[in-house]
Amino acid sequence: MKKSLRFGAAAVAAVATLSLASCGFGGSTGGDSGGDSGSTTLKMLVPSYSDKTKGLWEDVIKGFEKENPDIKVELEVQSWDNLEKVVSTKIQANDAPDIYNGGPFAGFVGDDLLYPVKDVVSDDIYSDFQDAFVKNAEIDGTAYALPLIASARALFVNNALLKEAGVAAPTNWDELLDAATKVSQLGGGVAGYGMPLGSEEAQAEAAVWLWGGGGSFGDAKDITIDTPENLVGAEQIKKMIDAGATQADPGSTNRSPLMDIFIQGKIGMQVGLPPTVGQIEEGNPSLDYSIVPIPTKDGSPFTLGVMDQLMAFKNDGKKADAIKKFFDYFYSADVYVPWVQAEGFLPVTKSGADKLGGDEKLKPFLDVLPDAKFYPSTNEKWSAADGAFKSLFGQLQSQPAADVLKQIQAQVDAG
Repeated sequence: MKKSLRFGAAAVAAVATLSLASCGFGGSTGGDSGGDSGSTTLKMLVPSYSDKTKGLWEDVIKGFEKENPDIKVELEVQSWDNLEKVVSTKIQANDAPDIYNGGPFAGFVGDDLLYPVKDVVSDDIYSDFQDAFVKNAEIDGTAYALPLIASARALFVNNALLKEAGVAAPTNWDELLDAATKVSQLGGGVAGYGMPLGSEEAQAEAAVWLWGGGGSFGDAKDITIDTPENLVGAEQIKKMIDAGATQADPGSTNRSPLMDIFIQGKIGMQVGLPPTVGQIEEGNPSLDYSIVPIPTKDGSPFTLGVMDQLMAFKNDGKKADAIKKFFDYFYSADVYVPWVQAEGFLPVTKSGADKLGGDEKLKPFLDVLPDAKFYPSTNEKWSAADGAFKSLFGQLQSQPAADVLKQIQAQVDAG
């Protein structure tokens, strides 16, 4: 997304044993490092979604501190590649953030590190969240993470390249393979389909294909990667690569730099996110493109839904009131909606959806959101699965699909 939802390595597996996503980033209500005597300091660890992220959070914090002069917020921004390693290291060092923006969190709950969200947000704010998003953050009926942003995937299509190749936007895998192969044959450094299997977000591209072929990553009880249903999608990826329908070296290609190439007009089709619209406006506003649903094996509707969360570590238990004040401030419509708009994601609150419902740029994603499937992030082993995909899934380029799925499953089972 930008990275995501997120709305996501070996470090993740380490988090899973504690913990998508550290103890006591402080906890006293007076004399905290960086705070005035008698004030509360909240330490906040977040990932960078874009070049704007740090400044956007700084603006939120400035407004919050103006209204709450007795509370200071110390912001730490990390790249998504480093985030899970950083939070894992902080946990092990008894130095967890008070507020954390991440993905998988079930392991944190298993180790009793997080506040239930009803302890750190008012009833009015809690009731404003979209019901499906809150449910996706529940473990055994209790929500331990606040939805922050939602996103959905759709297929970005370079209309000019497809027209030159004499093909239409595909709706199923057969059409996609045909269209992507013909676009690649145009030459001139053009690739038909952007296939990012690198470590940045391999789990997302895997979901697009494995779920699009009828597979699944499992549920809250079991993580299931090495299945016949998932093999269908993994073998289709190999078919795309072997046909020359993708860019060179997809196994080590990350999504963000690959999307930059799409924006430059050198890729026919690539799965993207709502923020991609803004990136195109900034990088190549003259690009002739459209946004269509992701093709699946049989053309049935599907999108990968992603939801990143805010969560609060209990640490010494003395900062719940300060955290509640921060969350209530941030999720107020006048603060939250501009933040979501600036980052280009979908809102997770009912009031936010009402305010952004008329945004035509978001409509293609809002249209597919009802068909969204989500990572099984409330399963404690999802962090291990996420890391396994990032480290191993790119090997599809050179290894049999069945072997790669077996390796991922083995790493998941090992925890």
